[in-house]
Amino acid sequence: MYLDFLIDRFKQVENKTAFIYEDRAVSYKDLLIKIEEFQYFLTEHNISGTVLAIDSNNSPEAIAMLLASIESINISIPFSSTFSNKKDNYFKLAGTKQAIEFDENTPKIVDYNYSSNSEHYVYLLEKKLPGLVLFSSGTSGKSKGIVHNLSALLEKYQRVGKDYITLSFMNYDHIGGFDTILYSLSNQSTLVFQNDRSPKSVCETIEKHKIEVLPVTPTFLNLLLLSEMHNSYDLSSLKYITYGAEPMPEFLLKKCTEIFPNVRFLQKFGTSETGTLQSKSKADDSLWFKIGGEGFDIRIVDGILQIKAKSAMLGYLNAPHPFTEDGWYITGDKVETDGEYIRILGRDSEIINVGGEKVFPAEVENVILELDEIEDVLIYGENSPIMGNIVVADVVLAKEDLKKSEAKKLIKKHCSGKLEQFKIPVKINISSQTQYTDRFKKIRSNKHD
Repeated sequence: MYLDFLIDRFKQVENKTAFIYEDRAVSYKDLLIKIEEFQYFLTEHNISGTVLAIDSNNSPEAIAMLLASIESINISIPFSSTFSNKKDNYFKLAGTKQAIEFDENTPKIVDYNYSSNSEHYVYLLEKKLPGLVLFSSGTSGKSKGIVHNLSALLEKYQRVGKDYITLSFMNYDHIGGFDTILYSLSNQSTLVFQNDRSPKSVCETIEKHKIEVLPVTPTFLNLLLLSEMHNSYDLSSLKYITYGAEPMPEFLLKKCTEIFPNVRFLQKFGTSETGTLQSKSKADDSLWFKIGGEGFDIRIVDGILQIKAKSAMLGYLNAPHPFTEDGWYITGDKVETDGEYIRILGRDSEIINVGGEKVFPAEVENVILELDEIEDVLIYGENSPIMGNIVVADVVLAKEDLKKSEAKKLIKKHCSGKLEQFKIPVKINISSQTQYTDRFKKIRSNKHD
């Protein structure tokens, strides 16, 4: 019903490879058979019009079950190991009735019997519409349960795009991962699942399967360059590296474009609340880009990006409605504009207020990363009785023989020539590594809140 357009496209290329998973190739014909098999499984167990979790990392079976669940008009919850330590809390929040787990690729049902009185669920079930529940990463606050009308979210995939061999880096429980999978399937492309996200493993996969599109985060790109694994493998098949989910340091982007001169770099933008927008970078090494596309409008109000989308979520399970009265979603992203192009400065919630002056963590991080002696850095705020907040830097040194006292002097001296005084870190902590989530996003401290 809701996937008729996808099923028709699958039938047109039955012999083509849809997925590669642990070196196992799954054709579009195999996928069609698996979807039909799982639809029968759900029907046999009377699982329709309910809240169903698919508890698995990316795999052909997990995606086939998600598609079967959509056709069975369930409210589906893709759930990967990203949140495994909080599974019961999230399943309770989402009102999960049952979950599907896989044992040797065979589905089994686990009963939870939680319930939810969400008005969004009532709407979906009354209208007999498939739903989707995603959980935000919570890198700068509490994770939110996000409810989508899947029939609206699926509309954009009816448009035909380009066919590339793509690496599936993010899990399907992330809006970026979900978008990558649906875009690939809707364009009859080949998607290579990558559950081991170490730089070495990713590079091995790119070389082995001739990956053309690599969708990742800036944090992963930094780890890749630091590992120098790109020098040990043939990555010449790459045509595009797309990045998003967090601010990209300008210094890192320029470094990446120098190392991969034959690869196009494209900044992507989307939110769990609205879906992923079409985007176009001003240049490969530029952080200026324009976003929009059919079904999306944008506007800037008081320096904050707002989006109106046909695919916008119905609402949260555990947070206030974030839309304006006229239907615009307030992203919380502070931006600058240059004609039709925008540049994201950072999340409004992450701005550090130092004596009334605003500090964007990404700006300070970019300056410190210019130093060869610094491997990585994380900037955040810490409460101060005098200034309200002070800027704090957690830095990872690239040179083990560099003394901590010398590193701190070096950082302050470098910053003093490039940043205003109030932006220079007052406290510098030497760390073994910066913290990032399983989604390869830096964890922003809330000490300044």
